[in-house]
Amino acid sequence: MPSEVVKLARTDAELASALRISVMRLSRRLRNERDASEDLTSNHMAVLGTLWRHGSLTIGELAAQEKVQPPSMTRTVNRLCEKGLIARTPHTADGRVVVISLTDAAASVITESRRRKEAWLNHRLKELSAEERRILREAAPILERLSHA
Repeated sequence: MPSEVVKLARTDAELASALRISVMRLSRRLRNERDASEDLTSNHMAVLGTLWRHGSLTIGELAAQEKVQPPSMTRTVNRLCEKGLIARTPHTADGRVVVISLTDAAASVITESRRRKEAWLNHRLKELSAEERRILREAAPILERLSHA
C-alpha cells in the first residue's frame, strides 16, 4: 500500500519531495539487504563500489570520487585493508603515491551484495503491474541522470 506521504505530485515542489522520500526509503530498504555478517558500513560499500566501477585509484582520486577529504579516505582505506578487501601498491610512475585496488575477497562481497539487493528488488518488481514496470523502465535513465547532476 502506497504511503500517504507519497501521492500524486501536482507541482515540481511536490514531485521533488515525493522523489526524495521515495528514493531515500528505497535506498534504505536496499541497504538492509546487505549481509549482516559483514562488518561494513555504507561508506565502506560505497568505496568498494567506486573501485569496482573505476578500477584502481589513488587515495586522492578515491576521496574526490566519494566527495570526502583525503584524511577521511585514508581511515576508510586502512579499515578495508585490515579486512583484506583492498590492497595498496606503489604507483608505477611515482613511488610516493599509493594505488588502491580491490582484492578477490572484495569482488565476492560486492557480487553477493548486489545479488541479494537485485533479488529483493526483482521480487518486488514482480508485484507491480506491467504498466508500472514500463513506467519504471522509462524513469530509470532519468533517475540515473539526476544522480549525476
